[in-house]
Amino acid sequence: MTQPNQPLNIAFCKARADDLGEIVRLFRAAIRHMDAQGIPQWDEIYPSAEVLADDLARDELYAGTAGGRIVCAFTLSPRCDPEYALAAWRRPDSRYCVVHRLCVHPDFQHRRAAAQAMAFIEDTLRTQAFESVRLDAFSLNPYALRLYERLGYEKTGEVTFRKGLFYLYEKAL
Repeated sequence: MTQPNQPLNIAFCKARADDLGEIVRLFRAAIRHMDAQGIPQWDEIYPSAEVLADDLARDELYAGTAGGRIVCAFTLSPRCDPEYALAAWRRPDSRYCVVHRLCVHPDFQHRRAAAQAMAFIEDTLRTQAFESVRLDAFSLNPYALRLYERLGYEKTGEVTFRKGLFYLYEKAL
C-alpha cells in the first residue's frame, strides 16, 4: 500500500457484477467511518446493497481501483430525485447528468480519490456531450462540501431527505 496522504493512481471503469460485493463492503466501511466522525449521512437503509445492485443493472455504477482494490465508487445517471425540481438551476435547459453516491473507502481518504473521481466524471461527461453536472451533498459533510465548492460547483438549492438537509450543486462542463 502507498503512503498515507500520497495521491493515488486510480483507474476508473464501469463496475462489473463481480465488483458488487466489494463495493457494498466499501460503502459499509465508509458509513461506519462517517458515523464515527458525526456525519450521519448514510445508514443500513441507504444506500443498500439493492440500490447499488440496481445501479449496476442499469450500467450506471462505476468503480475506481488502485493497487488491486476498489478505492471508490459512484453512480452516474440521467435520473434524479423529484426534489431536484426545487433548485434554481443556473442551466435549466442544459443536457445534464447526476452524480449519486460518490464514496471513498476510509483506507484511501485524504489522497485525492474523490477529486480524481470528479475529474474522471467531468471528462467522461464532456465526451458524451453533456453540458452540466448536478449532485446533492449532505449539509453536515464538510469534506464533500469543500470538495465540490473547490471544484467550482455552485449551490443551487436545498432539499430535505430522510437524513436531513442536503445542498444541490451544479457545474457547467
